[in-house]
Amino acid sequence: MMQMDFTLSLGKTGNKLHKIQNILSVLLLLGDIFGLIFSLGLAFWLNAGQNSLGNTNDPVVYIFSLLVLTGLYLGDTYHPDNQISGFRSPYRAFISCAIVGIVSLIIGFCLQSSLFYREVLPPSLSIFTIWSVGSRLWAARWVRSHAQETRWLVLGAGKKSIQFIETFLERCTWGRLTVLAESNQDIDKLPKNSRVYISNLSDLPQWSQQSWSGVVVANSIELSDAEVQQLIQLRLSGTSIYTTPDVCEALWYKIPSSLLQDSWLAFGSGFNLSSGSISQKLKRVIDIALTWILLVCLSPLMLVTALAIKLNSPGPVFYSQMRTGLEGKPFKVYKFRSMYQDAEKRGVQWANERDPRITSVGRWIRLTRVDELPQILNVLRGEMSLIGPRPERPEFDVKLRQEIPYYDLRYVVKPGITGWAQVMYPYGASVEDAYQKLSYDLYYIKNYSLWLDLAIGNFKIRSVVQ
Repeated sequence: MMQMDFTLSLGKTGNKLHKIQNILSVLLLLGDIFGLIFSLGLAFWLNAGQNSLGNTNDPVVYIFSLLVLTGLYLGDTYHPDNQISGFRSPYRAFISCAIVGIVSLIIGFCLQSSLFYREVLPPSLSIFTIWSVGSRLWAARWVRSHAQETRWLVLGAGKKSIQFIETFLERCTWGRLTVLAESNQDIDKLPKNSRVYISNLSDLPQWSQQSWSGVVVANSIELSDAEVQQLIQLRLSGTSIYTTPDVCEALWYKIPSSLLQDSWLAFGSGFNLSSGSISQKLKRVIDIALTWILLVCLSPLMLVTALAIKLNSPGPVFYSQMRTGLEGKPFKVYKFRSMYQDAEKRGVQWANERDPRITSVGRWIRLTRVDELPQILNVLRGEMSLIGPRPERPEFDVKLRQEIPYYDLRYVVKPGITGWAQVMYPYGASVEDAYQKLSYDLYYIKNYSLWLDLAIGNFKIRSVVQ
């Protein structure tokens, strides 16, 4: 009886949190309406001396307001707990306002009429952008502070489920897990933790009556028809059902290859960046356009870097290596030389942050990633993309292919100068590091979009500037 009272208490907490999050979305919308009224009113007041400016009853004002709110809605900014393609809600709000501003200015230029587009729109949109981003920063902070009330139901206690549980406890300081094991032997294998409640799979009927943030179903578990029906009812009531790879993808934006199965790859969604697809062709066009722009803008920096390398240590300015590219085909990658000449006379080695083979100039250009700039030539030649999984050396591929399941999946797309793994994972040089980076590369390959490429590029630019 004590156990069931505890369970019902958690269920009520989950329902309450869900309702509060819905109320929060409504409050954000009302806040945006108020913010628009305030920012437009302030901008009109500042320009009150211009008799020809118009007034707040102008239909253009309502059209502009509708565009702003529509942009925020399409950017899913009213769910501050969501992250889309690497963009959190405040970033999405900023981008939505920027896009609406550009569209509005284009419309105003075409109409060539109202002073609203020249005198009111820029200051009002600037004020509102600060308002909308600030409100979502507050909302996201509020959601995180209440996230410890989330509850997850895990079905199965096999090896992969335990791996998920351990990762959840390690990476998340919030939330609780209820694990339903298939047998008492499985229960003994589960980690003992105050945030993990352990029960038996036969108790699923009573647990399925509760409110859950999500249900995680182990790939190896065998469910009866009755148990499947209970999961269907949970899903129809609004509870998300995940496999172990799916929940890692949703929570941590990575897909650990050790959790994958052939059936998941065969029937799962995503993986739209296949050769010959429209997405692949559009990505190539963008790569070429941006690469030429980068080549022109960064050529002075590249000349200074080449001179610094030449003065710092004897040897060539550029360094080439064989790397593995699309479909496992080798190609020669170009970089600014960051190591002393003949640094690999003792054989191929993993590079690390404090590698004694790195020159003083080399340490600086590695820190700022300037050493990667000559790979722009590889992009123009079609061997690489600006963004994608980093290409590995064939000598390391042999070992990593043996140690890491599904390792070759990273080569179904062109390698990139930078990628999702470089954004999400620190510098590393080991098999374990390669495994972690592959999990992020798989996420990128499965969820590729121009938005995700933009998020990666935006992060890398900010990290270099900072």
